[in-house]
Amino acid sequence: MLKPKVFIVIVLLLIACEAQKRAINKTIVYETETLKITQVTENSFVHTSYLETQDWGNVPCNGAIFTNNQQAIVFDTPIDDKTSVELIEWLKQQEFEIKAIIPTHFHEDCLGGLNAFHESGLTSFAYQKTIDFAIVENNELPKMSFQDAITLYLGEEKVVVKFFGEGHTQDNVVGYFPKEKVLFGGCLIKAIGASKGNLADANEKEWSKTVKSIKNAYPKVEVVIPGHGNFGNTELLDYTIQLFQD
Repeated sequence: MLKPKVFIVIVLLLIACEAQKRAINKTIVYETETLKITQVTENSFVHTSYLETQDWGNVPCNGAIFTNNQQAIVFDTPIDDKTSVELIEWLKQQEFEIKAIIPTHFHEDCLGGLNAFHESGLTSFAYQKTIDFAIVENNELPKMSFQDAITLYLGEEKVVVKFFGEGHTQDNVVGYFPKEKVLFGGCLIKAIGASKGNLADANEKEWSKTVKSIKNAYPKVEVVIPGHGNFGNTELLDYTIQLFQD
């Protein structure tokens, strides 16, 4: 029979091991002045490019890459075509087949480099409202549309893209990778400590409600990636909900 002290030590070690398994990876696997790629889990990455703005300065903009079976789905383009080519080339070097590029809303930090993906012969998907707004803004248009939600596959693993409601914009969707328990929230989700940011196209009254719906829909999520700033866990969902309740 184990002595109490020995038993406690074993339990603490098991807890520590489990916590370590759940720890969020933050390994930078590629970095230049224009693009950074950070591995988050075994099969998911964050790509970060930098948008020069008049009001906010040089803003780091996040997108996501979900991978499986040497296939990849990219959420949001880097900020321009040149940086998007850089990302595409990196994915090719890793021998990933790019199955789709998905802008999560119509702003420049989501589809500013979409033409580069199209020039490479890649397929783009977007919520129909995103395409409608892109037409008004005279932006490059995604090729394929969906209503409310679409499920894509990387081998046998699914990736769910869904519109839960308005917030940062009227068209903001999120991407969820159940295998990795990773949520890409885009600009709908705020990093811890972030301000409300650009509200030009926002619906502040619905924002918290929308994020609550996401949290309820994906109770197993462990990693949350915002459109700007540091990724983390579900605390980002709670922070965003609270930010727009006040």
